[in-house]
Amino acid sequence: MSPASLRRLAVVLAATVGVAACGAEAVSPLPVQPPGPTPPTPTPSAISATPAPTASPSRPPPTSGRPPAPPKPRGTPRTTAPPTPATPACLGAVRYDLPLAETEIELLRSLCFATGAVLRIQGIGPGLVTVDRPELVSQQYEAGVVDVRFVRPGTVAVTIPKEGREHTITVVVR
Repeated sequence: MSPASLRRLAVVLAATVGVAACGAEAVSPLPVQPPGPTPPTPTPSAISATPAPTASPSRPPPTSGRPPAPPKPRGTPRTTAPPTPATPACLGAVRYDLPLAETEIELLRSLCFATGAVLRIQGIGPGLVTVDRPELVSQQYEAGVVDVRFVRPGTVAVTIPKEGREHTITVVVR
């Protein structure tokens, strides 16, 4: 068989297995339910007037309306930290536009981004924007716009001259 025929056969088999697994078979209990035998169906002679117990001796009744938390998985711990999601204080990998003609740059002291974010400074000449850690950024200039892309985690001081003064923005990159 050719590789294309084998791929088609694999797709057909995967689709067939996926459809066959959707039958009305019994499912395993949820993690919060104890596995156990299925209770027998009561017969008319087995029905009594006494109420059924609400809790078993091995499991006390719940104290709150929430079910207990599922058991934690066991295994080897992670060796790397999970990615940090964006928070209100720290933006993700976004493009942050900074139009110098419309921004009070004195009020902007610090920013926080994820790796891959771009600080786009608009309305400035070539070679005027400087950074103290060039190994953490990739910088480009074109048509009055400087793009500072943060390529590695760390802290970078971005210095922008405006009206005869130099303004420094401290950028934390996660």
